[in-house]
Amino acid sequence: MGSVVSDAAAFGVPPLVDTDGPVQPWQTDPTRAPVATKIVVAGGFGVGKTTLVTAVSEITPLQTEALMTEASEETDDLAATPGKLTTTVAMDFGRLTLDDDLVLYLFGTPGQQRFWFMWDDLVRGAIGAVVLADTRRLKDCWPALDYFESCGLPYVVAVNHFDGSELFEAEDVREALTIPAHIPVMIMDARRRISAIETLLSLVGHALDETPE
Repeated sequence: MGSVVSDAAAFGVPPLVDTDGPVQPWQTDPTRAPVATKIVVAGGFGVGKTTLVTAVSEITPLQTEALMTEASEETDDLAATPGKLTTTVAMDFGRLTLDDDLVLYLFGTPGQQRFWFMWDDLVRGAIGAVVLADTRRLKDCWPALDYFESCGLPYVVAVNHFDGSELFEAEDVREALTIPAHIPVMIMDARRRISAIETLLSLVGHALDETPE
């Protein structure tokens, strides 16, 4: 019996592909099975998680952004991000294909403490995590660092450089956060696709080193 894809093609039915993104080889060739890899993007409130997922995703990203209201004024510190009007209340989701057959599925976590109960579900099955940090409020990434250390999930630290903020060297950030020497720390810009992709590649390499099997 032929495959569903080949049978459909025989009748002139196009293969099922995303309509809002580029067609990838593994979507149209039934003999190619992509390696699906789940990655978590975490960090504090307003640090750039949604921006990173949006910048690299080859499909229209799924976002669960909600307007911020007066009820959150006492819990969400907007001092460093005064123009922020929305916040992630569940997750962000995007997809990035690398080398034709390696597909990264990106899951952005909500940053506020009241949504941390969802983290266990979001990280299940992930090979690793990108922890975003803002040098103006480094303490906001401590909960994410503690979480991934405690559960043993490989992670890298990416300092998202915001306009107008002081630019520090990666090793200065490593020292300030007491990050172990074997964990990559880098400076990046979540708005720039190539910068975000380099961060994801660093995580994939680090995860392979940590869990080669």
